[in-house]
Amino acid sequence: MINNIYTQDIKHKEDELAIQYLPAVRGMAFRLKERLPSSIDFMDLSAIGTEELIKLARRYDESLNDSFWGYAKKRVYGAMLDYLRSLDILSRSSRKLVKAIDYAVEEYRLSHEDEPTDKQLAKILQEPIEKVHDARLASSIYTVMPLHDQLHIGDEGVALALVEKEELVEVIKTILLGFKQREQLVIQLYYFDELTLKEISEILNITESRISQIHKAIIHKIKESVGE
Repeated sequence: MINNIYTQDIKHKEDELAIQYLPAVRGMAFRLKERLPSSIDFMDLSAIGTEELIKLARRYDESLNDSFWGYAKKRVYGAMLDYLRSLDILSRSSRKLVKAIDYAVEEYRLSHEDEPTDKQLAKILQEPIEKVHDARLASSIYTVMPLHDQLHIGDEGVALALVEKEELVEVIKTILLGFKQREQLVIQLYYFDELTLKEISEILNITESRISQIHKAIIHKIKESVGE
């Protein structure tokens, strides 16, 4: 009886710990959702994060970690990213089409101030609009992934998989030095400060499409450099 009461008390404390940080999880899900296409549901991200938070609270050992949120934050965010990976949208889209779209968008920008719509791209590439939409959706989702994920997508990923982590870090540093300071700041704000394209646009006074262009150019140059 005493043991049962003790067990219930521990479980109650674990649940209280999780409840305490639910607002932080929702905030994290909201921030991530802001950087994703409208088809990704905020409630799904929040539910995934909450489930992971509860699991972490139940195995948390305060003697090993001074701060529960410091211990849990990275793991909760990782669970949300794992959920996005599980959607497997990129594999259902043609990687060749994704590259063709990127090229078509850059060509379109040379004579227009904004990006082409899915309908316009479908006409340019002579592809069904549904395929174009799915490919752009996949590309948008992968931009929130860590650089490591993005660098291992596509044909160049085979070469990157053979590169040591330390060597890859040096390659990235070298590539970034070839860009202007403002362009380097775009990567800093997007990946490390986790700002949205709109927020970066307001801070640096650059259009969202230009920020997207800078991001893709850097990813391409890193892959190209390692693949050679």
